[in-house]
Amino acid sequence: MSLSLSPQPGAASADGFSSSDDEGPEEDPTPLHISWLPLSPLYSSEFLGLCSLPGCRFKDVRRNLQKDVGELKNCGIQDVFVLCTRGELFKYRVPNLIDTYQQHGLCVHHYPIPDGNAPDIAMCCKILEELRSCLENNRRTVIHCYGGLGRSCLVAACLLLQLSDTLAPQQAIESLRNLRGSGAIQTIKQYNYLHEFRENVVAHLAAKDTVLRSASR
Repeated sequence: MSLSLSPQPGAASADGFSSSDDEGPEEDPTPLHISWLPLSPLYSSEFLGLCSLPGCRFKDVRRNLQKDVGELKNCGIQDVFVLCTRGELFKYRVPNLIDTYQQHGLCVHHYPIPDGNAPDIAMCCKILEELRSCLENNRRTVIHCYGGLGRSCLVAACLLLQLSDTLAPQQAIESLRNLRGSGAIQTIKQYNYLHEFRENVVAHLAAKDTVLRSASR
């Protein structure tokens, strides 16, 4: 059981900022909400967790990083995929998020994707490869960006499309919107990315194969 102590006024907090900066709304007492996406039938007993940024302190949001990481640990999370950029982690006042995860024994997979954007297809394939490795090894895994709506849902939808050849892109999008709300898959770029995902993967793998064959000659 971990014990978190509230810093005295003006003292440095765990995220490296003075508590005297934290004027405004009081700290949010609600537990970190994790949405669990079922991955059946391939992973019948497995779920992928999606959530917003733990410890976020921005505008009206005042979360406690230590409490949120404790919540992840209590849920049995072993691997965390972080899609925020380093700049966002500073902006949302969790600059030490990745170090904090590691200090709590969590395995961190950091793939920064700018807000509202999508990863290039090579990065996406790498993320999916690591995600599937975690799931195949029965490791409880969560993925997050800032709100857990755009980038996180995009990657989760790509995973669904990769796991099922018969699933249509729109069905994957609806699955994520049913899970996380209508704000999931937020931009035209992300929407189009999902509709073009399979053909782009095929093109990427073909190009990769061509390079490998050329190198082996």
